[in-house]
Amino acid sequence: MSSTPENPSPGASAGNQPGTTPGTTRIVAGESGKPKRKRTLEISLAAGLVLLIGAGAAVASSVSRNNEAAAAPPAAAADANPAAELRLGYFGNITHAPALVGVSKGLIAKDLGGTKLSTQVFNAGPAAIEALNAGAIDATYIGPNPAINSYVKSAGESVSIIAGAASGGAQLVVQPGINSAADLKGKTLASPQLGGTQDVALRAWLGKQGYKTSTDGSGDVAINPSENAQTLKLFQDGKLDGAWLPEPWASRLVLQAGAKVLVDEKDLWDKGEFITTVLIVNKKFAAEHPATVKALLKGHVESVDWLNAAPAAEKAGVLNAALKESAGAALPADVIDRSLKNIVFTVDPLAGTYKKLLQDGVDAGTTKQADITGIFDLTALNAVTGKKTSAQGLGKD
Repeated sequence: MSSTPENPSPGASAGNQPGTTPGTTRIVAGESGKPKRKRTLEISLAAGLVLLIGAGAAVASSVSRNNEAAAAPPAAAADANPAAELRLGYFGNITHAPALVGVSKGLIAKDLGGTKLSTQVFNAGPAAIEALNAGAIDATYIGPNPAINSYVKSAGESVSIIAGAASGGAQLVVQPGINSAADLKGKTLASPQLGGTQDVALRAWLGKQGYKTSTDGSGDVAINPSENAQTLKLFQDGKLDGAWLPEPWASRLVLQAGAKVLVDEKDLWDKGEFITTVLIVNKKFAAEHPATVKALLKGHVESVDWLNAAPAAEKAGVLNAALKESAGAALPADVIDRSLKNIVFTVDPLAGTYKKLLQDGVDAGTTKQADITGIFDLTALNAVTGKKTSAQGLGKD
């Protein structure tokens, strides 16, 4: 078992930290340091998806970034009505590397020009969606299923997917004695949060194996949504039999807790391609500040390009520094390396996969059947890249 310190809660106390960029202030917002309740209580608290999502918003910690570098807005932000501030969400996960790089290297702030950039770090998608819909943030990096769920619940009024960020990097990892799906009956598994992308993938896959699950934690296999750091500890203590997790958490359980991979999600998709992270924006904000959205996308594209061109050692170093700032702790080199091997960074949201993603959510009981035509607006992305990324008939491109 590794002695590497756990990533502390996003609510852990911090002030201005050494190594932060000039003009950066780290502001901490509020998660209690009290220990988690026992699993049975956690499961009972998961009785309602909306209630859990609302509670999940408390995992966010905020970082206010004053954009002092640019004396004047870039051309992309000067041709319309730029926002005074852009509030951006993301997770402290390797699957959110474009956000980690874009924020830590100042690429997004640079392209926003005179628009102030503020960020919030979340544990999972439903909490980020709750913050977006409540008006606490304007845009966020997120998994596709919470974006779909928000779009469906709002009848298409809440969000637009404006770009992809990462493909791949999610696995079901289990205790060594579990060798097949047949061994999971009566076991307890975890996901990052009820209704999140990995939670939906786990429930949909279990259904295809003939198991019944429920959002209240009952069924043939119990699913216990838990924060990722808590999942690692529960697994190490033998209180969890497995978890469907994004990177770097899947790699942490394998390398630091002796887990083995039972399902690599890429094996469930055509050509092994499935979207893990997208960039979404509040529709009202986008309508009022199209130039700011375009500037955000410019920084996002630069971040993805950097990730795909940077030498491995440099990439790992930048990501680890960004993880230390956003999540409180760096990762061992082997965890970073294994994580990066499982992920492809791309601005393509892989729109052709969304009908299956929607159906998986329906099968999992976390969303309802609906028409998601209009969920994409890729026009600004295509203007920035000069290339045609297709919405596959599900929106503007």
